[in-house]
Amino acid sequence: MTSEKRHEKARGRLAGPATAAIGASILLTIVIGLLGPSPMVPALTGPSWQPPYSLDVHPNPYLVIAFAAAAIILGGLGLLTALTLTRPPKLPEPGALSSKLWTPPDARLLVLIGCTAAAILAFLPPSGSGDHLNYAAYGRMVTLGLSPYTHGAVDLPGDPIAEAVEEPWREEPSVYGPVATAVQAVASWIGGDSLRLTIFVLALFNAAAFIATGLLIDRFTRDDPARRLRAALLWTANPLLLYQLVAGMHVDTLAIACMVAALLARSRPTGSGVLLGLGVAIKVNAGLVALGPAWELRRRPARLALMAGCALVVVVIGYAIVGPEAIAPMTRTSKSISHASFWKLVQGWLQSIVGTGSAYRGEIQIGSLLVLALLAWSLLRLASRSRRPGLPPSSEATPLPPNGPGHHTPPTTSHQAASEPGNATSSAVTHPPTSGPAEAASSGASHHTTGRMSDVPPGAPSDDPRSGPSSDADGGTSNGAGRLSNRWTAPHANGGLEAPVVAAGLMAAYVFATPYILPWYDGLALGLLALVAASTVDRFVVAHLLVLSLAYLPARVEGQPEDLDWLREVVRPQLAWLLLALTVALALWAWRAARRARLPSTSAPDRARRVAG
Repeated sequence: MTSEKRHEKARGRLAGPATAAIGASILLTIVIGLLGPSPMVPALTGPSWQPPYSLDVHPNPYLVIAFAAAAIILGGLGLLTALTLTRPPKLPEPGALSSKLWTPPDARLLVLIGCTAAAILAFLPPSGSGDHLNYAAYGRMVTLGLSPYTHGAVDLPGDPIAEAVEEPWREEPSVYGPVATAVQAVASWIGGDSLRLTIFVLALFNAAAFIATGLLIDRFTRDDPARRLRAALLWTANPLLLYQLVAGMHVDTLAIACMVAALLARSRPTGSGVLLGLGVAIKVNAGLVALGPAWELRRRPARLALMAGCALVVVVIGYAIVGPEAIAPMTRTSKSISHASFWKLVQGWLQSIVGTGSAYRGEIQIGSLLVLALLAWSLLRLASRSRRPGLPPSSEATPLPPNGPGHHTPPTTSHQAASEPGNATSSAVTHPPTSGPAEAASSGASHHTTGRMSDVPPGAPSDDPRSGPSSDADGGTSNGAGRLSNRWTAPHANGGLEAPVVAAGLMAAYVFATPYILPWYDGLALGLLALVAASTVDRFVVAHLLVLSLAYLPARVEGQPEDLDWLREVVRPQLAWLLLALTVALALWAWRAARRARLPSTSAPDRARRVAG
C-alpha cells in the first residue's frame, strides 16, 4: 500500500469523528440555552411569552458547565481535525491513488447548518457571559437621555434593565463605538421595560450579522470547492464561533460583518470606506483591518484618499454625535490586562523581580506592541516571500483589468493570464502552464503570486495538490486546469500583498499579542482568514480560540458554584502558559516557513526542473 493510499484511508477514518464532534458541539451549545437560567445563562426578566424562549428547567449547575466544557473541547478538536483533513496531501507519489477514499462534507450543507444554528440561537437566551446585559443597559441609558459613556448601570437604581447588569461591570461605562450604541438604543426603544424583548432584538441584529457574513464569505469562495469548504469551517459552521459570537451575543459580530464586507467591496472605494468606518465605529480595534486596503492602495493615492476619507467621515460623525467623552473609556480599557493573557504572567514576573509598587501597564503596553510588530512582520514576510519571481519587464506593460468583486470580464487563456502583472487569486496561487513542469522549463516563462500565507513552496508544479486551483485574469476557469478560483486582488495591483492578506496577518498578530484578550476577539481573525489562502495560521488561531474558551468557562462571575472557583482562580491563569506557548510557536513557525519560502537564486527553468525531478 502506497503512502498516498494510507493517507487517504487515515483521512477517511478521521472525517466521521471530526464531523460528529462539530455537530455535537453545536447541539450542546443549543441545549445550554434551551435549558434556561443557569451558571452559563443569565436570567432575563419580562413577560414569559416574549422571546427569547427556554424550558426554564434550572438545570444542575455542574451539568450545564460540563455541557459547555464538552461543547468547547469537541468543537475545537473537531474543527482542528476537519481543517487538517481539508488540506491536500503532500506531493503525490508517481502512480498514487487518484480516487479519494473519503468524501468531504458538502460546504453548502455546512453553511446551511451554521445559518440554521445561528437562527435558532437567536430565539434562545444568550449564554457564556453577561455582556449582553451591559448592551441592554447602555441602550436603556440612551433612551432615558443619559450618556452610556459617562454612566454605569449603578446610576440607574431600580431600573428593570440596568438592575440585571452583573458584577464587575455595574459601574463601567460603555467602551463601544457610536454605531454599536445606536443599535443598542434601537433595541431598548423596541424592548421598553422588558429585558427579554430588548435582548431578543439585539440577538436578531447579532444573528443577522453572523449569517450575512457567512453568506458573503460563501459567495466569495463558491467557485472553489476546497476554499468554500474551508471557509464554512472557519466561519459559518465553526462551533467555537457559534458558541462565542452567536450564543454569547457579542457586539464583535457586527464589526466583523462590516469589515468582511468592506474587504469584498474594495472595487468601490466609497462603499468600502463607509463599511470600514462603520466597523471602527462599532469597535475601535477593528480599525486594524483598514491597514490592509491602505497598503494595497499605497501607490494609488487618489483612490486611497477617497476610501480613507469616507471611513473617516463616518467615524467623525459618529463620535461627534455621542461626544468626546466616548473616547475616555476606550483609553482606559486599552491599558487593561485580561486574566488569561500571558501578559498577566509577565506582570507577575515584573512585580516579583522589580517590586509590587506598580502594575507595569506602560511597560507591558510597549512589550505587546513589540510582539505585535514581530508577529505581523513574520507573517507578512512569509506572505511576501511565498511569491514566485515576477515576469520579465517586457510583459509588464499590459495593464491589469479593473476586476473587483462583482466585476466580470471575458475569460482569458492561461497563457494570456501569464502575461498580465498582478494576476493572483485569493488563494494566491498562479500555476505554471498546465502542460507540466518540463514544458514550463522549456518555455522560460515564470508565473508569480501576490502575497499569501501558505505552506506551498515556491516553484511547486501545477499538479501539486497543495498549490490549489489555478486562475486566469478574471478569476474564471483556467483552460489548462479546468478549475475555478476567485479573484480578489485590488484593481491594478502590481504584485504586492493584497488587502485581505495584510488585514488577516495583522489581526492574527493582534489577537496573539494584545494584553487584553477575550475569546470572541478571535472571531475577526477567523473571518479574515476565510478570505485568504489556507495555511497553518488557521489552526494556530483555532487553537488560540479553544484555549481562551476554556479559560473563560464561563465568562461570568455571578451565579457560579463556589466549589468551582478553581476554574477561574487556578485553570484560567495556568492556561496563560498555553497561550504563551502558542504565541512563541506561531512566531517560530512563521520564521521557519518564510526561510523555506525564500526565493532561490536559480533560474525559473532550473527551478522547475528541480521540482519536477
